[in-house]
Amino acid sequence: MPDDIRVRGSVSIPESELNWRFSRSSGPGGQHVNTSATAAELSFDVAASPSLPEPLKARALDRLAGRLVRGVLTIRAEEYRSQTRNRDAARARLGALLAEATAPPPKKRVPKKIPRGINERRLENKKRRSDVKRQRSRRWD
Repeated sequence: MPDDIRVRGSVSIPESELNWRFSRSSGPGGQHVNTSATAAELSFDVAASPSLPEPLKARALDRLAGRLVRGVLTIRAEEYRSQTRNRDAARARLGALLAEATAPPPKKRVPKKIPRGINERRLENKKRRSDVKRQRSRRWD
């Protein structure tokens, strides 16, 4: 249970559904970077996951459509020099991404009626402005 990734509520993803790949991190780093595979690449098959309930899975597939390749979400973490910290960072990112993608849609905004006083003031200002402009355009005799 401690290796499970919490998505929302009682929904969590077990470690067995995650696929890991490790490689050398890019960029400068001295001799250590040339010998150790510290970059972690986490793959999670959203489309085939038995852990996600159908409504959450459909919502996630819809919202993450631009990031998925054949239903698989891939996250690469290489910001730390240790493989363990990169694994933890990738797990945290996956949890946050899935929590956001499976969130219920926001409530619709209910338009409020404009108070009568505000509307009357607005129309009065428009009428005053219109009179000013009309007086400017009159001919001088």
